[in-house]
Amino acid sequence: MKTSGFASVAATVLSGALFATSVAAADLPPIVIKGSHFFYENGTEFFIKGIAYQQDVGTNGSTSRTSLEPTDFTDPLADQAGCTRDIPLIAAMGVNTIRVYAINASLNHDFCMNMLADNGIYLIQDLSNPVESIIRDDPKWNTQLFATYAGVVDALAGYTNTLGFFAGNEVSNDRTNTDASAFVKAAVRDMKAYIKTKKYRTIGVGYASNDDASIRDDLAAYFNCGDPAEAIDFWGYNIYSWCGDSSFTESGFDQRTKEFEKFSVPAFFAEYGCNTVRPRPFTEVKAIYGPNMTNVWSGGIMYMYFQENNDYGLVSISGTKASVLPEYTAFSSQLNAVRPSNTPSASYVVTNTAASACPTSGTAWAAATDLPPIANAELCDCMVASLDCVANSGLSGNQTADLFDTVCGLDSKACAGIAANGTTGVYGAYSVCSPSQQLSFAFNQYYVSQRSARTACDFGGNAKVQSGSTSSSCSGLVSAAGAAGTGTVTAAPTAGAAGSGSGPAASSSSAAAGMVTVPAMNTGLLSLGVYVVVAGMAGMGMILL
Repeated sequence: MKTSGFASVAATVLSGALFATSVAAADLPPIVIKGSHFFYENGTEFFIKGIAYQQDVGTNGSTSRTSLEPTDFTDPLADQAGCTRDIPLIAAMGVNTIRVYAINASLNHDFCMNMLADNGIYLIQDLSNPVESIIRDDPKWNTQLFATYAGVVDALAGYTNTLGFFAGNEVSNDRTNTDASAFVKAAVRDMKAYIKTKKYRTIGVGYASNDDASIRDDLAAYFNCGDPAEAIDFWGYNIYSWCGDSSFTESGFDQRTKEFEKFSVPAFFAEYGCNTVRPRPFTEVKAIYGPNMTNVWSGGIMYMYFQENNDYGLVSISGTKASVLPEYTAFSSQLNAVRPSNTPSASYVVTNTAASACPTSGTAWAAATDLPPIANAELCDCMVASLDCVANSGLSGNQTADLFDTVCGLDSKACAGIAANGTTGVYGAYSVCSPSQQLSFAFNQYYVSQRSARTACDFGGNAKVQSGSTSSSCSGLVSAAGAAGTGTVTAAPTAGAAGSGSGPAASSSSAAAGMVTVPAMNTGLLSLGVYVVVAGMAGMGMILL
């Protein structure tokens, strides 16, 4: 452990690392996308020279957490002391981008974001957090997640050094859960639309994939194919195949480069840094920014800054003190030495104009091209107001799960409007609503089917009759959803998270904590078996960042 390197490396910030970006700190410009490359606004090509920067959120790109793992996290962009301690060290390495996996959108991020900008550093931010995310084995896209993701956008969109957002990280990670990608792609679509609706500057929304050989090609094609409004703006690739003093061919970097040579949007390594050979020499850095790769790849993000139990860190933190480790020097030397060939935007002719063909559904790929509905909270509120039979408020997660089992078992048609199947591409209009709203819809469907008999709106005292009504502003939404809730609603939400925001952008807040899974109905309406109840036990189950 090296403890005396801070002064010497920090001294290089002003002499080299900061000005290597050729951008004055006071007016750090947004990064723009042209074809499959990033550029500064002045036309200079931008290569991501990144590092992952967050403690205690997953390990080595892991997207799963068990019920025994903590679900709280520290927002590094709201930690003024941490930023003051760490950003000079980060800048001294030649880093121009950090990746942060989770923030608290209700906190203020001005200090850290401005300090990053002053050091020529951009941010790629994941939209999920350890509690609120799309779960690979029971995927949902709903208004609660929309509010959480929109809150992150609101909190960071006003900073010009926000480069982009990841709508998911390794959610589908093998052949058994590729259907979850339909829900992540819906999140991409809705967040892109939200950014436009709020009239923010153009900020890309992408996805970070793992390196599973059985699905990696289909994953990249799926998120790139189809309607551009639904497709990713950039592609992140978590890859750890270069270990020690490997090579362009031995690591497979040559094959991955060939596979992406016609990709229509920017692609970069969202994580890299194999640690099976220690100390890490980081010889892959020269390759990533060398002539064999820069025509295809836009750089990469090394995993990671903080030293933790997984042994990937470059810096050890003890209280307010940061001690650089030997691998800090190795990585810094490699990154500061690279000079990737720069193609000015004016000279760059976009040839990769065709999106990928969507993968064929089958045993190796199960995600439909038809995506879940737009997560529109107004639709859900309008639906509940229109009902004559609704669930009581304050039901526990366990009660809600049991009541779903009851009502959907009594009448399978009652739950068609809340079903969601990423493999068949069949979704109820209200599959995006909260569990309590969905339960009310199912109760009302059963109530109507029983000719509004008073006893049909009871469910053990957990339901009540109300005088439902549909306002003029709601009539179009409810009509599009249809009486059975199986119609298509194309109206996009005009608002995201409520509350007072912290950044220069707009308002933001976190969504309601905890969720109850509702019938996925992947193999029939009566296969309602087991519900994972998370309300009141936030973080249980497999959580994806």
